[in-house]
Amino acid sequence: MKKPFLERLLEDRPIICDGAMGTMLDLYEYPEQPRCIHNLLNPDIVARIHREYIEAGAEIIETNTFDANRFRLEFYHLQDKIEEINKAGVEIAKSVAGDDVYVAGSIGPTGKLLEPLGKVKFQQIKDVIKEQAEILISAGVDLIILETFVSLNELDAAIEAVKEISDEIPLIAQKTFPEDGAILATDFPIEVVKHIKEKGVTVVGSNCTVGPQRMFSIIKSMYRDDIILSAQPAAGIPTLVDGRSVYHASPEYLATYAKQLVEAGVKIIGACCGSTPSHIRAIANVVKDLKFKRPEINIKLKEQKREETKSTESKIEVIAPEDKKSNFAKNIGKKFLTTVELDIPRGLDMSSVIEGARYLKENGIDAVNITDGARARFRMDPVAISNLVQTKAKIETITHIACRDRNLIGLQGLLLGAWALGIKNILAITGDPTKIGDFPQATTVSDVDSIGLIKILKNMNHGLDAVGNTIGEPTNFLIACAANPTVQNLDYEISRLEKKVEAGAQIVFTQPLYEMKTLELFVKKIEHLKIPIMLGILPLRSYKHAEFLHNEVPGINIPDWVREKLFLAHDDAGKVGIEISAQFLKEAKPLIQGVYLLPPFKKYHIAVEILQKI
Repeated sequence: MKKPFLERLLEDRPIICDGAMGTMLDLYEYPEQPRCIHNLLNPDIVARIHREYIEAGAEIIETNTFDANRFRLEFYHLQDKIEEINKAGVEIAKSVAGDDVYVAGSIGPTGKLLEPLGKVKFQQIKDVIKEQAEILISAGVDLIILETFVSLNELDAAIEAVKEISDEIPLIAQKTFPEDGAILATDFPIEVVKHIKEKGVTVVGSNCTVGPQRMFSIIKSMYRDDIILSAQPAAGIPTLVDGRSVYHASPEYLATYAKQLVEAGVKIIGACCGSTPSHIRAIANVVKDLKFKRPEINIKLKEQKREETKSTESKIEVIAPEDKKSNFAKNIGKKFLTTVELDIPRGLDMSSVIEGARYLKENGIDAVNITDGARARFRMDPVAISNLVQTKAKIETITHIACRDRNLIGLQGLLLGAWALGIKNILAITGDPTKIGDFPQATTVSDVDSIGLIKILKNMNHGLDAVGNTIGEPTNFLIACAANPTVQNLDYEISRLEKKVEAGAQIVFTQPLYEMKTLELFVKKIEHLKIPIMLGILPLRSYKHAEFLHNEVPGINIPDWVREKLFLAHDDAGKVGIEISAQFLKEAKPLIQGVYLLPPFKKYHIAVEILQKI
C-alpha cells in the first residue's frame, strides 16, 4: 500500500516517474491526434503503456491527458468530450497503478498565446486549466503535474487554476527551457524557480525540449535548499523521419545523467519525449540505491491565500540601456520630427533608395521609412535595406516589420539581427493579406499580429524573448505602431491602439490624412494615451491618383472636397496637391509631434517643398 504522496516526498530515496506516452503510441502505430483520444478509442494500448512503465520501475505514471484541455480539443472538434476523455484517462491509469503506484494528472499548455502576443486572456487560460484540473482531481488522481510550459505567464495561470480547485493536492510545476547554453549559464533558471515557488507549488522542475546534458545544466542552476526538484529530460534532439520525430539518446546515456541529476538534488526523476520503458528501466537501475542527501523540507499543505491577478508578468528582466536609444527616439518631444517613406523597387538594385535617403538627409529629414512588402508585394527584406541605408546614407530608418510572413521564431530572429545591425526604430504592423499581392497563393503566417509584435519588442527591451526567457543583453528599440483615424469604426480602431500602447507602443504613425476635423477627433479620442503622433501626409499628384488611392488602396480615405479640387485643377493638380498638404500640416502642427510624408513615386523633393512651406 502506497503512502500519501507528500510523505513519500520526505523520504531519502528518489522517486521514479514514467516516460513519454506519445512516443510509445507512435511506436505501437497509434498516431491519431490528439493523443488523449486513445483513452476512448484504444484504452487497452494506453493501459499497456502505463503497465510497461510500471514494470520498468516507475512509481508515478501520468494520465494520458496532456492535451485534453478545451482549447486543444476544440481544434479537433472534441470539446464536448472533455470530461469523458479526462475521466477515462484517470480510470485507465488507476486500474493499472493499483495500490502501489501514484497517478499524476497530466496537464499541458493550452496551445494558445496569451494577450498581447495572442488573443487569449489570462483569465481564459485559468478557466480552461481549471476545468480540466477539476475533472482530474474529482476522478481521484494523487497529484497534478503541469508540464512542458514554455510561457512562464501561462504556467502562472495554470498554477493559480489548480490551487483554486484544491490547495491540498500535491502540485508539480515544470517549466520548459530553450535548448540554449547561453541562457542556462545565467541566473535565469534560479530566478524562474524562485518565481514558481512563490506560487505555493509542492515541486518545481523542468521537462522536455532539452536532452539530459542540458537538463543537468538547468538543474544545477535551479538548485536551492528550500525546494524539491523534478526533472524529465527528452531523449536528446529529434530528427524528422517520414513526418515522425525520432530521438537518438540511448537508455544508458539517459541513465548516466539521471544519476547525476539525482546527485545534484533532483527528487523526482523521469523522462520525456523520445523516452520508452527501456529508458525508465535504465534510470531506475542506476538511481534505486541512491540516498537523497538534501536536508528535510517542511511541506505545507495549505498556503496563505494569494491575491487574484489578471495577469502575471515575469519579473525576470533587466532594464534597457538608455544610452543606446536611437537619435530619433531621443528627439521625441524635443523637436518637430520628420520622416519620409522611400519607394522600394523590385530586385537587388537599391541605388535609387540610397540616393533618395542621401537627398533627404542633406535636407534635414530625421529618418526614412522602409516598408516591409507593402500590399504583400515581393521586395527585399526591410532589415537588409535599412542596414544599407543607415550605412551608406548615414540617416536613421523607421523599419516596418510585418507579422504576415514570419513565425514567432523568424520574427524574433529578425529583430535580434536588426538590433545587432544598429536598426533601432521598428514600426510594428500586421501586414496586408497575401491574396492582394504578387503571390496570392503564398501562406499568411501571422503567429501574432501587430499587438503581439509590440509586446515582443517590449520584452526584448527588458532582455526577454516572447515568452519570458532571457536573451541576455536587452535591446532599446523605439516601438512604433500604426493607426487609421479615417476608419468607419473609429472606436474599434482606438481600442486597438489602446492595446498597442498597453503592450508597449511608444509612438503612433497615422495613415495619410487630409483635413483637420479628422485629426482633431482622433487626437481628442486618444489624449488619455499620451502617445506622440506622427501625422501621415500623402501629397496627391492628380485626380486619377486620388481616385485610385481612395477606392483601391486599403486604409486610405480621401475627402470628396479634396478629390473635387484636384479634378477642377486639371494640369495643375500636382501643385494643388502640394498646397493642400502644406496647409493641412501647418494647421495640424500644434497637435502632433512630427510628420510622416509619403511623396509620389521617388519625388522626394515634394516632401522637402511641403516642409519648406510651413
